[in-house]
Amino acid sequence: MAKKSVASLQTGSKRLSKAIKMIKSPKTGAYTFVESIMDPKKVNEFLAKK
Repeated sequence: MAKKSVASLQTGSKRLSKAIKMIKSPKTGAYTFVESIMDPKKVNEFLAKK
């Protein structure tokens, strides 16, 4: 995991964050990006997962 990015989004009364994680594929060695929009409290949990 060489890169992480977190952006804050605000929609109405609900506050959300968009987290982007770069994951290296074990088969090809290529990197892919996984994006997710979630509650800001769950961002660290998302980035900690492999």
